[in-house]
Amino acid sequence: MRRVAAEELHLAARPAALGPGLAGAVACGAAALACVVATARLALLAPALVPVLYLALMDLVGLVALVVALLVGVRRPGSPVAALLGLQGLVPCLVGVSDAWTALVTAPSPVLAATPWGAALAEASWMAWYVPPALLLLLFPTARLPGPRWRLVAAGVVGVPLAHLGALLLVPAATTHFPGVPAPLPAGAGVSAVAAAVWTAAPFALLGLLVASLVAAVRRYRRSTGVERAQLTWFLLGATFVPLTLLVCWLSYLVLDGPDLAVLGLVAVGLAIPAATGVAVLRHDLYDVDRALAATTTCALLSTVLLGVYTLAAFLGGLWLGRESPVLAAATTAVCAAALAPVRARLRRVVDRRVDPARQRVLGAVASLEARAHAGLVRPERLQAVLSEAFGAPVRVGYRLPGAASDDHVDADGAALPPVAAGEQVVPVEVAGEEVGVLVAPPGAPRTLLREAATAAALVVEVVRLRVGLTAALRDVAESRGRLLEASLEERRRLEQDLHDGAQQRLVSLGVALRLAQRRLASGALDVLGPGAAPGGPLDGVLDGAVQQLSTAVAELRQIAHGLRPASLGDGLGAALGSMLERVPVPVDLRMDLEDDDGSDAGRRAVPEAVATTAYYVASEAVANAVKHSGAERIALSAARHDDALVVSVRDDGCGGASLAAGSGLAGLADRVAAAGGDLRLVSPRGAGTLLEVRLPCGS
Repeated sequence: MRRVAAEELHLAARPAALGPGLAGAVACGAAALACVVATARLALLAPALVPVLYLALMDLVGLVALVVALLVGVRRPGSPVAALLGLQGLVPCLVGVSDAWTALVTAPSPVLAATPWGAALAEASWMAWYVPPALLLLLFPTARLPGPRWRLVAAGVVGVPLAHLGALLLVPAATTHFPGVPAPLPAGAGVSAVAAAVWTAAPFALLGLLVASLVAAVRRYRRSTGVERAQLTWFLLGATFVPLTLLVCWLSYLVLDGPDLAVLGLVAVGLAIPAATGVAVLRHDLYDVDRALAATTTCALLSTVLLGVYTLAAFLGGLWLGRESPVLAAATTAVCAAALAPVRARLRRVVDRRVDPARQRVLGAVASLEARAHAGLVRPERLQAVLSEAFGAPVRVGYRLPGAASDDHVDADGAALPPVAAGEQVVPVEVAGEEVGVLVAPPGAPRTLLREAATAAALVVEVVRLRVGLTAALRDVAESRGRLLEASLEERRRLEQDLHDGAQQRLVSLGVALRLAQRRLASGALDVLGPGAAPGGPLDGVLDGAVQQLSTAVAELRQIAHGLRPASLGDGLGAALGSMLERVPVPVDLRMDLEDDDGSDAGRRAVPEAVATTAYYVASEAVANAVKHSGAERIALSAARHDDALVVSVRDDGCGGASLAAGSGLAGLADRVAAAGGDLRLVSPRGAGTLLEVRLPCGS
């Protein structure tokens, strides 16, 4: 979007090259302004006779088309599209002059005298409405015909109106609105007969050429891709007003016995085609227009069927009941309603398949996968393969697991989704306003269709992400259980080693010393020393050594017991954390908010025993890691009750880069926290410190 806006600003800032397209648009604009002035002057001759509002509407339609033509000419100065749009804007202004002149000439008291040339041109002007749209149908958007054989159609679009005008120049009887006005170019009887035949056949020939031009545009549309297809979609949306105008004219003859309603269709054509063409050239990606085109085409086809049924019913009913019978009108309406009721839905499906096969293919593939997955015939994880096949391009599906970050997505196997490449499109998939996944498609994929596919596949994505999350959770539980078992075995081995190398050896030495003292006492070694010997003598040394060994063994047993459960926890979590921080060589800011944890019995019950033990070891391990590995100069430790949870956080200003990789000390902490039913969050960008936050359920 920013690139398009920048391009628009660049094009608007530079001097526009006066190419043939822009030059044609400027010339048509000058001619249209001259026609507007001429119309105003004619209207001033007899305001009561000239329909001023109608003429103003014609001029407004023409000026709107001319503004669009100039904008397109600036953007595409070398394309004939701008010139054709300028011609499209010139035609209503010319028709305004013709109609104003006709009103003044045909009034009961004519203000102007009818002239042969004026009468012929006024009769022929209506065909000019259809020449620019037909040429645009043949040339848009490439400014080239679809193929060599379409040259005859292009020549006919220009030649038939000229032939019609030529016939009017030769046949005075054809000028039905100007009786008594001679032909501008009198001719013999044979030439007049040929001219009359041409005048009669020209409207039917023009209708056939319009249909052929529409066929050419539709064929080009079905073969196009990418930007050209989007441009043609916009243009065809406006071009559908051409056949709608013919249908309105048909309806006008059925209801009013004249073509008066055709004016509405002509105004719609004069506004819709320039507007749609301008959007197609300047902002083809403005809106999802495929659906609007399908709806408009369906409406046109239904209107055709409706008018056909109405005409047939009115004709057959009129043979028996008379043309003005109310019973006939009611019966005809009932016949039309009954005939169209079963047709509409089926016709819409057919039109959708023809007008926008890509949407039907993608949405149909998603719907089929959902139905087959619900029936248990396929796995919903095939969504990525189904979308890639439907789009004809590699589409990746990312799933956001429950509790994961907004930019953390995995594939159907639980592996991290590769980073989005430059130019790739990312469309979120949402369920009830929550993002559950993303679709990642290459640059050429239509974004509007991607959004529709994301909406259609939301339920499948939700099911797959829950399945992936459950699989990952079960895998984590199995891995965590294995790590806990391994840690338990390792802890047992460590305790065994500590007991064997420490307290056990001390107690063995104590036993040996006591046995030695026993033997000395039994052998009467004290008597041998004589009456002057010091009391106890060597036996005192043995007993002193035994006492020292016993004290050391008790200290080691206390240390081992502290590793199992710190004795300071008996005074509350706050006291235990404060005691632990006394041995930390780095300054630690401690903040406690544990309600009534003041050392009393009520305070000790503020945090349950199991939760306090887990919190203590988490804090101890996190602080130890910060001291050993981060190079932190300061650490902040906090423990606080929030609702029914205990939140412990440790933040340091060290080097960061910590991870929960398997085998690390933090992975063991994560297992311990998970075993307690809590959550662990680690934020550790490199060079920006580390935050470890643990939330433990702590119901009162």
